[in-house]
Amino acid sequence: MNANLFSRLFDDLDDAGRIAIETLDGRRITYGDLIAFSGRLANTLVTRGVKPGDRVAVQVEKSVPNLALYLATVRAGAVYLPLNTAYTLNELDYFITDAEPALVVCDPSKADGIKAIAAKVGAKVETLGAGGKGSLTEAAMTAKPAFATVARADDDLAAILYTSGTTGRSKGAMLTHDNLASNSCSLVDCWRFTDTDMLIHALPIYHTHGLFVAINVTLFARASMIFLPKFDPDLVIRLMARATVLMGVPTFYTRLLQNPALTKESTRYMRLFISGSAPLLADTHREWSARTGHAVLERYGMTETGMNTSNPYDGDRVPGAVGRALRGVSVRVTDPETGKELPRETIGMIEVKGPNVFKGYWRMPEKTRAEFRSDGFFITGDIGKIDGEDHVHILGRGKDLVISGGFNVYPKEIEGEIDALPGVVETAVIGVPHADFGEGVTAVVVCNKDADISEAKVLGALDGRLAKFKMPKRVIFVDALPRNAMGKVQKNILRDTYAGLYRRS
Repeated sequence: MNANLFSRLFDDLDDAGRIAIETLDGRRITYGDLIAFSGRLANTLVTRGVKPGDRVAVQVEKSVPNLALYLATVRAGAVYLPLNTAYTLNELDYFITDAEPALVVCDPSKADGIKAIAAKVGAKVETLGAGGKGSLTEAAMTAKPAFATVARADDDLAAILYTSGTTGRSKGAMLTHDNLASNSCSLVDCWRFTDTDMLIHALPIYHTHGLFVAINVTLFARASMIFLPKFDPDLVIRLMARATVLMGVPTFYTRLLQNPALTKESTRYMRLFISGSAPLLADTHREWSARTGHAVLERYGMTETGMNTSNPYDGDRVPGAVGRALRGVSVRVTDPETGKELPRETIGMIEVKGPNVFKGYWRMPEKTRAEFRSDGFFITGDIGKIDGEDHVHILGRGKDLVISGGFNVYPKEIEGEIDALPGVVETAVIGVPHADFGEGVTAVVVCNKDADISEAKVLGALDGRLAKFKMPKRVIFVDALPRNAMGKVQKNILRDTYAGLYRRS
């Protein structure tokens, strides 16, 4: 059997006329259309010199041709390398020279700058605009739709995704055909996806969530998706009348809650709301349930592993927890120093093992070895615990751990206390260099505009609820927390911003 992800997705297709994608301009793209379009693009890639194992780097806006290019790249046996559309030429220089792609596909407006970078590694450049037009699709129009899917093994690379690089330079996570296929099939079962589902797809597709979770799961289930160029709360609520599933980041849900059109009536046809890529506040979870009658399903994943855990489809979805390990995935919590497994309810380093776990970091063998235990478990860098019911709780990134006066302080615990105060919208707790304590616990807080709150009131509310070493040395109020494209709070930016806060004059 051909283990190529494309073969696994489409070889047993029984109805090529089934609708795969609907667009805002009224187009309805069938599964047969996707197969034919990907064939034309795969033939075009081959004529451009792309060979099995070659990287195809893509920095273009979300579109159906972009999705088809992903499928075509995998179908041709090449390695798909999506790049955030916000990356500058300076940032792209690193990714392109590190990955050494055979082909770079970009927006026409960036072609000149990217050609100069691509020339360093001998890569060709093609264009693909936001509307789906460019040199690549022009060439594909005259290519044949028939294409023999290149044979791949389970362990062959299908994609490389670069991590966000908040510490050190970004690392390319190497994902295999089996990584992607096994994880998607597990999620189809876990989330009860069927061919009757209609997903509202409002996520970017240069990221695990929007590409490998949302798209692959939909296609494996033979479901359909409404393909939106970006998240629009008003539009998403209107589309709920004919959709069944929404996958989003916490920002989606907080913005939807601000819309008075979100009601039990407007969500009555929806089957499932899924949230990931960043923690969903317990208050948001509870407010969503009260407003809509639906409990948001949180899950836990990362670039290197795809999805690891999920709250159950049936049964309680615990606010603040990310559920139990998916089928075939093992999760444990260990002592960060010794690697010894810790008992339930004990905070430590989360480690995972399973067919979803990546092959390693691109051209970083030492880093790869350092991140895996001898028994094959991957050290995620996330701090958390597993409770008595086997629910996993994420308490923060290991690098976000604050060590103040020799004591370990877990930001999530303090953030939860401050978030519960009236008028507080959200909180980020960081460690800032401090001459006396090593790091000073510092809370950066966003409040409602009319909130009656101050640093003194926050500290007063925490007094007696937290050990003295966990108490913030300072509470700083800001209008908004810095976030990346997937809604994750960028604590590295906050640490840089307030690095001199406790400096003695």
